[in-house]
Amino acid sequence: MSDSRSEKQSARRPYVMVAPTGARRGRTDHPALPVSIDQIVETGRACFQAGANGLHLHIRDAEGRHSLDPARYVETVAALRRAVPELELQITTEAAGVYDVPAQIDCLEKVCPDWASVSIREIARSPDLADRVYGLCAAQGTRIQHILYDSEDAALLAEWTKAGIVREEQTECIFVLGRYAAGQQSCPHDLDQFPKGQSPWMVCAFGPQEHACLTYAAKQGGDVRVGFENSLTDENGNFWKDNAASVSALVAMLERAVK
Repeated sequence: MSDSRSEKQSARRPYVMVAPTGARRGRTDHPALPVSIDQIVETGRACFQAGANGLHLHIRDAEGRHSLDPARYVETVAALRRAVPELELQITTEAAGVYDVPAQIDCLEKVCPDWASVSIREIARSPDLADRVYGLCAAQGTRIQHILYDSEDAALLAEWTKAGIVREEQTECIFVLGRYAAGQQSCPHDLDQFPKGQSPWMVCAFGPQEHACLTYAAKQGGDVRVGFENSLTDENGNFWKDNAASVSALVAMLERAVK
């Protein structure tokens, strides 16, 4: 856990990351879903004020499509750092059915982010490049959060760590609950399949039980990721006004539940 992360993390609630955009949703899904750089910056500012410690960043191209364009990433990161310097930033390397592993490597190398999320099952599409991915991040000081969708992903991470492909310090994970469930609906006990060790771990969840899933994880010592990438509504199916409203409601729930 980084010093800055430790300082920001309250004793009464976990580290809260907001994922405001994602790779697939757009303004037609929710008018407050941020797509442009200005919209992402304004959302980042509002979510920080609502209690978010970090932001999981997706960018879009000029047509609003998912992008790993390094120049656009650098521009967006710089704009966020100017506007909300206290907010930690994590870029995604998500392929989203568009990018191959060499493109993901190119993004990591050219952006050289402080923090990046990496799906181990996406890197496994080109296993011969796995050592290069994790070695590059180690060499340039990019902190990795492994995206794990199920116990098989967790087993592969353990195998690659034992083999030295994933470096010793690259231990952080985010468990994605319900990504492949019927209707992409998560429930709290989806977490039970994942091995939870001493390393920092985080959870994100889909559907109306998003906040319930995150609270369940927080009670077990996990950190949480919330936002429109995963769910647009509350537990009753009502649309949140914006990402900040969801963050604010979650923070209040966590402060009541995690003592």
